[in-house]
Amino acid sequence: MTHTEIDSLVKSWIIDSATRPANPRVQQVVLRLVSDLCKAIEDLDIQASEFWKGLEYLSAAGARNELGLLTPGLGLERFIDIRADEAEAKAGLAGGTPRTIEGPLYVAGAPESKGFARLDDGSESDKAEVLFMQGTVYGADGKPLPNTKVEVWHANLLGNYSFFDQTQSSFNLRRSIITDENGRYQFRSIMPMGYGCPPDGTTQQLLDLLGRHGRRPAHIHFFVTADGHRKLTTQINIDGDEYLWDDFAFASREGLVPAVTRISAPDQISAKDLNAPFASIDFDFHLYADTAKAPSAEVERNRAAA
Repeated sequence: MTHTEIDSLVKSWIIDSATRPANPRVQQVVLRLVSDLCKAIEDLDIQASEFWKGLEYLSAAGARNELGLLTPGLGLERFIDIRADEAEAKAGLAGGTPRTIEGPLYVAGAPESKGFARLDDGSESDKAEVLFMQGTVYGADGKPLPNTKVEVWHANLLGNYSFFDQTQSSFNLRRSIITDENGRYQFRSIMPMGYGCPPDGTTQQLLDLLGRHGRRPAHIHFFVTADGHRKLTTQINIDGDEYLWDDFAFASREGLVPAVTRISAPDQISAKDLNAPFASIDFDFHLYADTAKAPSAEVERNRAAA
């Protein structure tokens, strides 16, 4: 069939067959997606067995709760970010901290504190490098932003996240920090490790067929939210990681790889109430002002809550 014939046929299925009031936006999106899929089936000569195997794969990915992992692995979540960057640039917004993907592992309800928080529960202290990370949140006017919520979460030394990994304590390596009167935040944690997709999972199964690895560099996630400003969704990568610029989720970006400083001076170690050297990262966040000229930076999606 020609593409014109396919468009006409799919319109008869999706639009012309409606006998009750419909949602125009849903009609528009479904019409386009089904039309494009039918064209791909025609152009690539996709056979019936291939089609049904594809549906079986998506069902299996859903059953394993891996669609949220497959989405960044195929670049789709990065593409959504690219479009958001373009919308903000068109609205005249520039110079803020780069956004990057949220991923599927946020959990709402993390304990909240003012200015400082310790993220880890101490269960990996004998194996982990202590990390202190600190900085200032700046508003659109370039001034520090007190009372900004900085939500932070990251993986443990095995690359696992609390809540999804039931062996960890509740909200381990997850906190919400409210910036102090100077717009400052700081937390103590452990240096996270990079990790890969579950080797027996559906995401890695497809990546294998595509000749790709499923590894992520070590990273730390953030939501940064302040009144009158656009919510920032981002993450920083740990400099020196083998997969720093080879992230299967395409989340690595310039401006999100801060320097890691190793502190070994006895007075600084003592000041942190430690007895061994530690790592330190300085990182400031720069937010954009709210504007009606760009789509909302608040993404509506189902998220875990504990």
